[in-house]
Amino acid sequence: MTTLTPALRPRITGITAETVFIGRSLRHSLRDGESLLMAIMLPVILMLLFTFVFGGALDPSGGYVDYVVPGIILLCAGFGASSTAVYVANDMKTGIIDRFRTMPLRAGAVLTGHVVASLLRNLLATGVVVGVAFLVGFRPTAGAAEWIGAIGLVALYILAITYLFAAIGLAAGSPEAASGYGFILLFLPYLSSAFVPIATLPTWLRGLAEHQPITPVLETIRGLLVGSTVGPVAFWAVSWCLLIIAAAMVWAGWLFRRRAGSR
Repeated sequence: MTTLTPALRPRITGITAETVFIGRSLRHSLRDGESLLMAIMLPVILMLLFTFVFGGALDPSGGYVDYVVPGIILLCAGFGASSTAVYVANDMKTGIIDRFRTMPLRAGAVLTGHVVASLLRNLLATGVVVGVAFLVGFRPTAGAAEWIGAIGLVALYILAITYLFAAIGLAAGSPEAASGYGFILLFLPYLSSAFVPIATLPTWLRGLAEHQPITPVLETIRGLLVGSTVGPVAFWAVSWCLLIIAAAMVWAGWLFRRRAGSR
């Protein structure tokens, strides 16, 4: 009986490898139910806090919930995607990446599995958060086309931030460090129009809020859901997401080859 050497093993083609690693990441997610629960509970708690504690002061008419929900949706995406950094860093720490590198498959399949699984987890969590928003008074005016556009942009944003967290997981020296680095990104929605109009911010902070990537994404989702004007901000929202995806994929690919190859 002959044994194929690694160089002669048939290479896995198509999306077979990606499918296997997506399934692997989803199984890990089910076993780590606490992370998924926290990715849902934290945004829900913040939504209830802003709506019922601060909402009366910010908008006495009671319509603040319609304003804040898009920001909560992006917070939910950030909380959910941050676990990707920990999962990737843990794979690097345990050495399982070295085992995968001996197999005849594309190196990027491992990261693809993490990213796609995170996208599915986050879409589920976002759906739960939006459902709770309806219970506390969220009343969007969007039609079918606007809902499709909003969901598509949310999915694109989740994909972008998840790839970025995957790269952070590769760059970090440990799962704990990956969690810390990723936590910094979770503050970006607070420095945008997520909770208050940009015009109310101090002048020195207004420039950052106006020109960071999350603001156009927020304003586009808000415009689609509550019927305000979207305009060219939608172009910038999509462009920022695509730019982040491209940059994160290049960075993650380079880090994966460099770190895995140095072991």
